[in-house]
Amino acid sequence: MSIHTSLPIYKAAYDLLGLSSDMVKNMNRDYKRTIGEKIAMECIEIIVLVFRANVAQDKEPHLMELLERLQVAELLIRLAKDKQLISLGAYAQAIEKSTSIGKQANGWRKPASRPHRGGHGRHD
Repeated sequence: MSIHTSLPIYKAAYDLLGLSSDMVKNMNRDYKRTIGEKIAMECIEIIVLVFRANVAQDKEPHLMELLERLQVAELLIRLAKDKQLISLGAYAQAIEKSTSIGKQANGWRKPASRPHRGGHGRHD
């Protein structure tokens, strides 16, 4: 187990949180508390789930929840773009980070979901 803050997925999730806080800061006041806060809270939960997956024996449930929350964040970010609450550039940066997080979480899930086979050596 490595320190979660040194993991590339953690760094990407932290960057997404930073981007989301910049996006929320510049949002129209009417949407800041609804869409904006929800985006930020989903990003915080994603970071928490990276930590939980890193320390857990069974990473699968944490990674599945992470992927679900990532989809919610992407949906809200897309809505913010469609409502013109954020710039196209901010949207592109956020989607780039979320895509990276999703790929890493899915890559982490594959070895975590394989059954552990005990022993080494040749099996006939």
